[in-house]
Amino acid sequence: MRRHLIVLALAAGATGAGFTAHWFVSDEPKREGVVAGATESAGRSPAGRATVAGATTRPFDAARLRRAVRAYIEKRPGKAGVMATDLRTGLSFGENEKGEFVSASVMKVDILASLVLQRQRARRGLGLSDGERDLASSMIRVSDNSAADSLYSKAGHGSGVTKSNKRLGLVETTPFSTSWGSSTTSPADQVRLLRDLVSDTSPIGASGRQYILGLMGSVVEEQAWGVSAAALPGEKVALKNGWTPVRHQGTGWTVNSIGRITGRDHDFLVAVCSGDNPTMGAGVTTVEHVAGMVVSTLRASRP
Repeated sequence: MRRHLIVLALAAGATGAGFTAHWFVSDEPKREGVVAGATESAGRSPAGRATVAGATTRPFDAARLRRAVRAYIEKRPGKAGVMATDLRTGLSFGENEKGEFVSASVMKVDILASLVLQRQRARRGLGLSDGERDLASSMIRVSDNSAADSLYSKAGHGSGVTKSNKRLGLVETTPFSTSWGSSTTSPADQVRLLRDLVSDTSPIGASGRQYILGLMGSVVEEQAWGVSAAALPGEKVALKNGWTPVRHQGTGWTVNSIGRITGRDHDFLVAVCSGDNPTMGAGVTTVEHVAGMVVSTLRASRP
């Protein structure tokens, strides 16, 4: 999947120090839309990534979409769940959205959100040191695990993040005591967390929200897969993916993707989680196709 970058300058706290956020912008060619219920058998198909520009909208049929998503997941190895909402139209859809999944590296967004929330209560602005910002950049942009270990410790490990999550409204996320990647979460909770990053009523201040979304909008190109498959050309994407083989909490691979897709007429918050995939590639295929099916249907629907 090809991506190019544009630059958006964002303020980073009350100190006046700035940083540059690179928002991923979809550079995919426009493709024919996907009829709800379309499936793929294997490989990373582009199916579901875009609806036809200017297509006539129709009333949202959640039942039809649910049947289509279930039919696709049932034919795939492993399990999956999805939650998506369009902040512009108010349409939302979930399938197995409360299911429990190993978080893997999507937990890194929760770690950073928790640390920012903790620090803003004691200090002005973002409240992170230069060294902590460097760690946060590595943790989100390149998914550096050592950086995550350090920031998880600074956030109070599992107990500290649990306390922060209560303020953030997360009800289905269980941070593991020391190993953040073994935490569990749900697609619904991940969309709640994304809402905390975009809402003016969030307990996270504006500078913190902009900072976290800026990092999610500048992940390295090789990690710009997942929910970004549902973006149309020119739309901005901020995301975080997670992937890991599991042994004690299931089998195969956990592959998750959460993110925001912003365009002229839509503002999607999307979370797709999957588990028990035989390979990472199989999980990526499932996550991308489910994201495409759901977002393309919401895009072509009206309340």
